[in-house]
Amino acid sequence: MNFIADVSHHIKAVELRVDPIIIRVNKFDEESAKEFTDAMSRAQNTGQTVIPIVIDSYGGQVYSLMAMIAAIKASRVPVATIIEGKAMSCGAILFSFGAEGKRYMDPDATLMIHDVSSGAWGKVEEIKSDAKEVERLNKKVYEMMARNCGKPSDYFLKMVHERGHADWYLDANDAKGHNLANELRIPTLTCKIDLNYILD
Repeated sequence: MNFIADVSHHIKAVELRVDPIIIRVNKFDEESAKEFTDAMSRAQNTGQTVIPIVIDSYGGQVYSLMAMIAAIKASRVPVATIIEGKAMSCGAILFSFGAEGKRYMDPDATLMIHDVSSGAWGKVEEIKSDAKEVERLNKKVYEMMARNCGKPSDYFLKMVHERGHADWYLDANDAKGHNLANELRIPTLTCKIDLNYILD
């Protein structure tokens, strides 16, 4: 994704006090979640009217994803999500949190949805407890994705179940067909600086 400053030829020089925030997401772990929430916080004060979140990720930890989602929900500035390359697992869920009409996907990108996975080990009761938590998270993220796309809450749960809970790969056209993607292109963030004379 490109950032362009479109400055009027009437203006000799311009210096932005604060650069716009463009957030890039490659990983979902505690460190990347903290960087994400910090960037979201800074973006509230830049004057930009949208926060672009560029996703190119194989996924990661679901709890880190939940922290990122919380930051988006708390934002006063709408978010645009953009897939460059791939948005898999947690990346696909995060992508759905772009504002309606502001979910962009490169025509050659890939989106992949699958069940939340568990690396549980230990005593039987611990594994049972972990399995219950994974099931809760799984239902929660699928329902959030469905709500973001204007679908019934069980829409993606049913789709994954019908595919035997295997990894579900979608190209850009498939993603648009399910209202995950709105636009099949990579947008450009433009800062337009003009000069107007007003006689009042």
